[in-house]
Amino acid sequence: MFLKHKPSSNIVEVMDLEALFDPFKTDFKGRFHAGEEMQDPTGFRKADMLFLSGEHLPRCWLDRHYKERKI
Repeated sequence: MFLKHKPSSNIVEVMDLEALFDPFKTDFKGRFHAGEEMQDPTGFRKADMLFLSGEHLPRCWLDRHYKERKI
């Protein structure tokens, strides 16, 4: 899966989908897809990510209390 890093607008390959989907975790492992060489994996904050279409990540991936809040 690929996401867009908001601060840099670079594409990030998600390497730990379980951490991305877990609302109790704020970070996940991934690597930038920029330049000619494969980048080393690093930690990314989920709050700094968007889908490639520009949409925000689902609240159930970010907020551990998403079921408790009323809309």
